[in-house]
Amino acid sequence: MGRVRKALAGPWVIAVVVVAVGGVGFGLYWFQPWKLWQDQTVQEALPGVAQTSAPPAEASSDETTAQPSPATGPQTLAGGELISHEHETSGRVKLVRLADGSHVVRLENLDTSNGPDLRVWLTDAPVKRGQAGWRVFDDGKYVSLGKLKGNKGSQNYALPRDVDPASYRSVSIWCDRFDVSFGAAELDRV
Repeated sequence: MGRVRKALAGPWVIAVVVVAVGGVGFGLYWFQPWKLWQDQTVQEALPGVAQTSAPPAEASSDETTAQPSPATGPQTLAGGELISHEHETSGRVKLVRLADGSHVVRLENLDTSNGPDLRVWLTDAPVKRGQAGWRVFDDGKYVSLGKLKGNKGSQNYALPRDVDPASYRSVSIWCDRFDVSFGAAELDRV
């Protein structure tokens, strides 16, 4: 009788161990908890803005450094401050028209948690504070501008040419895996 129990217990134990290991592996893949302790900083310049250095000492005070004029350089059309949703999030969002007529969403001084499958979304949803705002951005019209390049820093996300930026009113740092906003900003027209 003891041998029969031992023989039956062996396959069950192995099956339970295999299922447990598989479950832990899936959980680690799905949640990626290590990202909570990994920061990725990205510092991108705004396209079309020449990086200038201080003028040489012999230059007269009448000379100016090369700066784009408002007519030919990037123009901020709208912007707003990021508010926290699922994760503590801060920074500023700008909708910018570049000199060539294209548009970018610019995140400045972004500071949020890292997470699995984070995206930058341009949406038509209003920004709501607290838990009421966590899941509203996929209810209406939205455009994914791509994966979040870094959870800290300043970065640019190009809008597709066929997207009319005037028909969108907010930007969300969206976790596509869990369908939740980490943070969002209302785009107030300038």
